Amino acid sequence: MKRKGIFRKTLAVALAAAMTLAAAGCGGKDTSAGTTGGGTAQTADAGTESSAAAGTEAGEKGKEVTIRVMAWDRGNAAPGTTTENNALTKWIQEQVKELYNINVEYVSVPRSESDDKLNIMMSGGTAPDIVFTYDQSLFYSYASSGALNELTDAYNQYGSNIQTYCGEAQDISMVGDQKYAVMKQRGTEEPRHMAYIRKDWLDELGMEMPTTKEELGEYLYAVKEKNLGGSTTIPWAMSGRNDTEKMYLNFLGSYVDLPDDRTAYTYSETFMAVAPGAEEGLKQLNQWYNDGLITKDFPTDTAEDVFMAAISNGSVGFLLDDPYHPHASFEILNNAVGHETFVPVQCFDLPDGSYRTPFEYRYAMFVMIPSSANEEKVAACMKYLNWMADPEVALNIRYTPEHKVDDLGVAVEPTEAEKNEKGYPGTCDDLCIMNLNFEWANDPEILAQTSFNNQATEWASLEWYQNFQAVKDVGKFRFPVYSYITEDEQTYGTDVKTRMVEFVYRCIVAPADQFDATYESGYNELVNAGLQKILDGRMEYFDSMN
Repeated sequence: MKRKGIFRKTLAVALAAAMTLAAAGCGGKDTSAGTTGGGTAQTADAGTESSAAAGTEAGEKGKEVTIRVMAWDRGNAAPGTTTENNALTKWIQEQVKELYNINVEYVSVPRSESDDKLNIMMSGGTAPDIVFTYDQSLFYSYASSGALNELTDAYNQYGSNIQTYCGEAQDISMVGDQKYAVMKQRGTEEPRHMAYIRKDWLDELGMEMPTTKEELGEYLYAVKEKNLGGSTTIPWAMSGRNDTEKMYLNFLGSYVDLPDDRTAYTYSETFMAVAPGAEEGLKQLNQWYNDGLITKDFPTDTAEDVFMAAISNGSVGFLLDDPYHPHASFEILNNAVGHETFVPVQCFDLPDGSYRTPFEYRYAMFVMIPSSANEEKVAACMKYLNWMADPEVALNIRYTPEHKVDDLGVAVEPTEAEKNEKGYPGTCDDLCIMNLNFEWANDPEILAQTSFNNQATEWASLEWYQNFQAVKDVGKFRFPVYSYITEDEQTYGTDVKTRMVEFVYRCIVAPADQFDATYESGYNELVNAGLQKILDGRMEYFDSMN
């Protein structure tokens, strides 16, 4: 009964707010799911045969139905084509028409303002029959306000491929015991963030690879003392990106004990900076900043220009970032100095000596069918999505039906010139809205070899990539997640998340004798902005579910 009460309370709020919610979207996460694809080795013909088999499994053709499907427009259509009309959309349309007697029409939405445009279409009753977003708050708002079709029956009847190939991503699509979306399955399992250290500097200092924060500190002070990056030495480089916790999350989290799922859910990622123990981590960063170990005035570098340039020019000894983001700077540096420099490192030890590396969830986009679609269209939409969930179909969409595979059985990404010549969109993945969980996607040896083979310049050895795959899996951890979002989190969440990053940065750069006052005032500001209401609501909801 308690759980139902919470749901009804939030439903009332969502009914009033759903159609006016302005969601920010996912930023860069949509591309990370496609960093590495994968699948069985096959030709385009084999993919077509597989598609036919998938079609007969899902049921007879039935009478002709037309569905409208949202498609992102990134402005990179091949010459003479559009987002809605190109070689890949035509191939999909032909397949689905032949298999199911379904006509598919695409509705383009600018990627940069996707969620804003989706809100306008949903509130105006003009949304396509299939829409999608990465934003959980937007999904929950639509689901709890009656704006979406409930999909349980259609999923059970027509969703066998989704259940088989994308099943581990589906839990988040449930609100209570009802299903309001089907989830795109990510491919390679990736950590949210990774740390990197100059291995050549460790060797120069005669130091071993650090395995603890204490050893990391010893290295940082040694880098500063020896001025290993010259007059511009930065032992630990940070940027001032204000839309991500990537500069500090793993470090602060290593000071926090998460004894149970309740604690982990309450402080999941965004709120880790105020979890019990995190203040000690902030004090350590503050000390290192005031001792000159961290980039001076880093919060002003919101575009990361200074951060990336410092890595490229050899000034930096350590950094914490998204897993792949700094690789371009590593390439520039390695080519300039003639040897490998940065390597991944896991040295943020937890109180018990183990490690915790937050990983991306297995789900990607929330793929939804608005309530404006009738029962006939819902069935057609589910058949369309189920067809796309077949790995061989997904492979033909992600890499084009004419794709080739290499000696490892990995699909080869067509070049931009090849896509333009044949009329394929610049980002084929945008039409592959159900499945990237291909066969090779989580084979570390194949991933390492593929990354090595695909280098524009040989800035890293095969052994480097193999080590990258091994280190990134150390301490793999996923925070508990539910589709439900409390009323207070809907109201205050966006503002509190923005303030949280600012709070952390202010604490790091505060004068040493003002840290306590800065922390206290900043924490009180967060509480006044709704932080405690959010945390209390998360604990209450978890208790109601368990």
